[in-house]
Amino acid sequence: MKILVAGGGGYIGSALIPRLLAAGHAVDCADLFWFGDHLPPETGRIEKNVMDLAEAELEGYDRVIWLAGLSNDPMAELSPAMNFVHNAAAPAYLGYIARRAGVPRFIYASSCSVYGYAVDHLFTESDPAISDYPYGISKLQGEQAVLQMVTEEFGVICLRKGTVSGYSPRMRLDLIVNTMFMTAVRDGRIVVNNPDIWRPVISIRDVETAYTTAVEIAEPVSGVFNIASGNYTVGEVAGLVAETLETELGTPIELEFKAIRDYRNYRVSTARAAEVLGFEPQHDIAAIVRDLIEHRETFADFDNPAYYNMKVFETLV
Repeated sequence: MKILVAGGGGYIGSALIPRLLAAGHAVDCADLFWFGDHLPPETGRIEKNVMDLAEAELEGYDRVIWLAGLSNDPMAELSPAMNFVHNAAAPAYLGYIARRAGVPRFIYASSCSVYGYAVDHLFTESDPAISDYPYGISKLQGEQAVLQMVTEEFGVICLRKGTVSGYSPRMRLDLIVNTMFMTAVRDGRIVVNNPDIWRPVISIRDVETAYTTAVEIAEPVSGVFNIASGNYTVGEVAGLVAETLETELGTPIELEFKAIRDYRNYRVSTARAAEVLGFEPQHDIAAIVRDLIEHRETFADFDNPAYYNMKVFETLV
C-alpha cells in the first residue's frame, strides 16, 4: 500500500515508518522535522506544514496516518492557541482533503489523556471523556472532527494511546519509563511525585503493531480504540524500572516517593481493540526497560535538548 504519515518525523513515526517499510509498504512523510530527520533513506519526504498540503497531493494514497501536532500537556499549556490549531483544526483539515482525494482509510493518533481524572474507574471507549486541559480537549476535538467524516468509502480509526515509552531513532527522555530509566542510570535513583496515580503505559513496539494492524486490517473498520500494554500506578512503574535495571545491570536503584497532586489519573480497558482489531500487547515495563538498555549508547548524552519535546518547542514558540 501507499501510505502518507503526517508528522512521521517524530518519536513514534521514526519507529513506525521503518516497520511499515519492512512490511513492503511505500511510505511518504509530511513533516516540518522540528526534531530532526531520523527516517530511512527510502522514505519519501514532503517538508511542509500539514495545513499547506493540497487535496491533489493526497490522491493515490491507500492510507493516511495522523501523527502530527503537539504531543503532551506541557507543550499544549505553553501555547494553547498553537495546541488547538495543530491538534484539532489540522487533523480536521487533513481528514477532509483525504476523503475528497479518495483515500479509503484515515488513522488518527489520539491519546488516553482525553479521559482526564477518575478516582476508581476503568474507562472504555463508550465512557464520557472529561479532560479539562488543553491537550486532552484538543485530542478529543481532533477525534470528533475526523469521525464525523466517516462514510462507506472513508473509514476512520482513532487509536487512544497510553503513555508511550521505549527506544526510537528520534529519542525522547520526557516519557514516564524513559525518564525513570534516565534518572536511574544517571543518578542511581528515581523520584516519583505521586506513586498512587494510575497511567496506561504502552511500549513503542506495541504502538508499531497497533498502527500496522490499523493499516492492514482488511475489514471496513471505523471507531475509537484504547491501546495500552497495561495499567500501572506510577509507583509500580518506578518499582519495575528499578527492579529490571538491578537485574540486568546489577546496579541498586533508590526510590523516593513524594505526595504531589496530579490532575491526571485514569485506567483504560483495551478489550475493544483486542476484539475488533485483534490487538494484543506483547511488551511489559520490563521489556521496555530492556529495549532502552539495548540502545542506551545511542542516547547517552542525557542533556541533549533534542531528547525533550518542551526544550525544542520553546525555541519555536
